[in-house]
Amino acid sequence: MSVTAQELETLSIKAIDAKATAYCPYSKFRVGACILTKSGEFITGANVENASYPVGTCAERVAFGTAVVAGHKEFKALAVATDISPPASPCGMCRQFIREFTSLDFPVYMYDGEGKHKVMTMNELLPESFGPGQLK
Repeated sequence: MSVTAQELETLSIKAIDAKATAYCPYSKFRVGACILTKSGEFITGANVENASYPVGTCAERVAFGTAVVAGHKEFKALAVATDISPPASPCGMCRQFIREFTSLDFPVYMYDGEGKHKVMTMNELLPESFGPGQLK
């Protein structure tokens, strides 16, 4: 399931724009995310911090949670955008969360503050991962 050039452009724009909705008064580290569903919908998320730091939620988990409760369970790609260079990759917790809903060849596009990107698969981000298949 490949991503078209138009889908990638929309995915990147929406992830970059989602940074503006981040609630990050403590770290000032804005993160935006956008998921492309198999049905062609784009669902965004942004990080939401909390004064009790571990309680905050990463942009990737916000986007996937929103998508899943809306009934989506199949996805084509994810874009994550930050203001730093090189681009930041999803944290370990997010990698495991994403893995629940994706295949090992699922692409994750990571954008820096200048709009440049790097792409990695879930297998590259979380090798030897534990996923739903281990519980069947």
